[in-house]
Amino acid sequence: MSSSLARSWSAVLFDLDGTILDSAPGIIQALTDTFKHVGLPVPSQDDLLAFIGPPLLTSFQEIAGLSEEQAKEALSVYRSDYRKDGAFDSAIFPGIEGMLESLTEAGIPLAIATSKKEAQAVLILQHFNLLKYFTVVTGALDDAARTSKADIMGRALETLASQGSDISMPVMVGDRIFDVEAATAHSVPAIIVEWGYGSPAEAQGAIATVYSADQLRELLLG
Repeated sequence: MSSSLARSWSAVLFDLDGTILDSAPGIIQALTDTFKHVGLPVPSQDDLLAFIGPPLLTSFQEIAGLSEEQAKEALSVYRSDYRKDGAFDSAIFPGIEGMLESLTEAGIPLAIATSKKEAQAVLILQHFNLLKYFTVVTGALDDAARTSKADIMGRALETLASQGSDISMPVMVGDRIFDVEAATAHSVPAIIVEWGYGSPAEAQGAIATVYSADQLRELLLG
């Protein structure tokens, strides 16, 4: 990791699934139940992992080949099933909580920008006692508005600024190409975490790839 990448970031935005939480077990089970419910073949494990990260409405159309109407039905079924059984079937990745604590102690405002439903993200962070570290939590809305990662990230930046946080030098931390693309849309640098659900190719365009929470903390604290 180049020392030139370490700098004094004014704010840090984090993806949730695959970055803060290993949420694959609950998501994959809910997706499996969803495909069975709508009468479609269940994709392979690798294909199901590809659903984690981007907006699900988009994934149901682009990965599963559903029409927009079918995708909306599948999303409704998924959200009901996931809320019932899978929302808390996750684990905090090793070292993440200590890193968040260090960033908070350093006075750096932190935000979540996730494709999950916003209210659900708040409940999950509360469940894992992580909500206290985040100034802002933004996600998708119930009415399917603001579903693109760029829109969600834009709202996170706007909310941070409205609360008086310095967003002159923010950075986005995620695990998928969608995080990099969203950051690029706002001229924000992105850092990719290796422990998430993306492939190495998805790090293209990021300023760095990190392999541990300690390495990420070093990069974020400068």
